[in-house]
Amino acid sequence: AAALRELRAQYEALAARNLQAAEDWYRARCARLHERAARSQEAVRASRREAGECRRQLQARLVEMESLRGAHQSLERQLQELEERHNAEAAGLQDTIGQLEDDLRNTKNEMARHLREYQDLLNVKMALDIEIAAYRKLLEGEETLFNMGSSGLPSLNSLPSPTYSFQPRSFSSST
Repeated sequence: AAALRELRAQYEALAARNLQAAEDWYRARCARLHERAARSQEAVRASRREAGECRRQLQARLVEMESLRGAHQSLERQLQELEERHNAEAAGLQDTIGQLEDDLRNTKNEMARHLREYQDLLNVKMALDIEIAAYRKLLEGEETLFNMGSSGLPSLNSLPSPTYSFQPRSFSSST
């Protein structure tokens, strides 16, 4: 019985040591796990903070992208309006150019017609000048004959000198 008590005491001491060792091992293991869990929790918090920051940055980028998209659409509309206005102005200017070219062509034709009329009138004037010069020579020749012939006839000198009037002919232009 004493040997059994001694064996029992040894087993109980061994069990107590084993129990103490298991508890120490369990506490050390728990402490390491708690430490690891604390580090993991800190890593999770850091990851969550980083994820939150990334979400905020993503939201900011999305808002910025929407803003830029709106600005882009606005600029596209402005560009289209400017192109339409430019095309309308260009079409108006082309119409004006065409109208001015027509006016220029009409003015040139009118100037050519006036030039022809002027040439015709100049030709008529030259013909009339030649005719007037011829009549003058004839009249001067008759006056000299008249003066020579009247020197013997004093009574004819008392007559007033003849006055000549020119009746212009009307010429019509062919154009």
